[in-house]
Amino acid sequence: MPAPPRTIPSSLVLHDVRWLRSSYSTGANNCVETARPAAGPSAGLLAVRDSKAPEGPALLFSRDAWVRFVTAVH
Repeated sequence: MPAPPRTIPSSLVLHDVRWLRSSYSTGANNCVETARPAAGPSAGLLAVRDSKAPEGPALLFSRDAWVRFVTAVH
Protein backbone atom coordinates (compact mmCIF):
# COMPACT_ATOMS: atom_id res chain seq x y z
CA MET A 1 0.00 0.00 0.00
CA PRO A 2 1.53 3.35 -1.00
CA ALA A 3 2.08 6.04 1.61
CA PRO A 4 -0.55 8.78 1.65
CA PRO A 5 0.49 12.13 0.17
CA ARG A 6 1.99 14.67 2.57
CA THR A 7 0.73 17.70 0.68
CA ILE A 8 -2.04 18.58 -1.69
CA PRO A 9 -1.65 21.38 -4.24
CA SER A 10 -4.94 23.08 -3.38
CA SER A 11 -7.05 22.69 -0.28
CA LEU A 12 -10.11 23.20 -2.51
CA VAL A 13 -9.86 19.53 -3.58
CA LEU A 14 -10.91 18.54 -0.05
CA HIS A 15 -14.68 18.49 -0.42
CA ASP A 16 -17.12 18.38 2.47
CA VAL A 17 -14.60 19.35 5.14
CA ARG A 18 -15.10 21.90 7.86
CA TRP A 19 -12.06 24.13 8.28
CA LEU A 20 -11.42 25.31 11.82
CA ARG A 21 -9.35 28.40 12.49
CA SER A 22 -6.80 28.44 15.28
CA SER A 23 -7.97 30.11 18.48
CA TYR A 24 -4.74 32.15 18.30
CA SER A 25 -5.77 33.71 14.98
CA THR A 26 -6.63 37.39 14.79
CA GLY A 27 -9.06 39.09 12.43
CA ALA A 28 -6.14 39.60 10.01
CA ASN A 29 -6.20 35.93 8.91
CA ASN A 30 -2.65 35.41 10.11
CA CYS A 31 -2.82 31.86 11.36
CA VAL A 32 -3.65 28.33 10.27
CA GLU A 33 -6.81 26.35 9.72
CA THR A 34 -7.25 22.61 10.14
CA ALA A 35 -9.71 20.05 8.81
CA ARG A 36 -10.21 16.29 9.06
CA PRO A 37 -11.08 14.78 5.67
CA ALA A 38 -13.50 11.86 6.09
CA ALA A 39 -13.16 10.35 2.62
CA GLY A 40 -10.64 9.81 -0.14
CA PRO A 41 -6.88 9.32 0.13
CA SER A 42 -6.63 11.96 2.89
CA ALA A 43 -9.22 10.30 5.15
CA GLY A 44 -8.05 10.05 8.73
CA LEU A 45 -5.34 12.67 8.31
CA LEU A 46 -5.26 16.25 9.54
CA ALA A 47 -5.10 18.88 6.79
CA VAL A 48 -3.46 22.21 7.65
CA ARG A 49 -3.61 25.33 5.48
CA ASP A 50 -2.63 29.00 5.68
CA SER A 51 -5.68 31.08 6.57
CA LYS A 52 -4.39 33.89 4.31
CA ALA A 53 -4.49 31.58 1.28
CA PRO A 54 -7.43 29.20 1.72
CA GLU A 55 -7.27 28.10 -1.91
CA GLY A 56 -3.57 27.27 -1.59
CA PRO A 57 -1.83 24.04 -0.67
CA ALA A 58 -2.41 22.06 2.49
CA LEU A 59 -0.07 19.88 4.52
CA LEU A 60 -1.32 16.49 5.69
CA PHE A 61 -0.37 15.01 9.05
CA SER A 62 -1.17 11.79 10.85
CA ARG A 63 -2.61 12.35 14.31
CA ASP A 64 0.64 11.24 15.96
CA ALA A 65 2.78 13.46 13.74
CA TRP A 66 0.60 16.50 14.50
CA VAL A 67 0.77 15.87 18.26
CA ARG A 68 4.58 15.59 18.05
CA PHE A 69 4.77 18.82 16.02
CA VAL A 70 2.56 20.82 18.41
CA THR A 71 4.42 19.46 21.42
CA ALA A 72 7.75 20.44 19.88
CA VAL A 73 6.73 24.04 19.17
CA HIS A 74 5.31 24.60 22.64
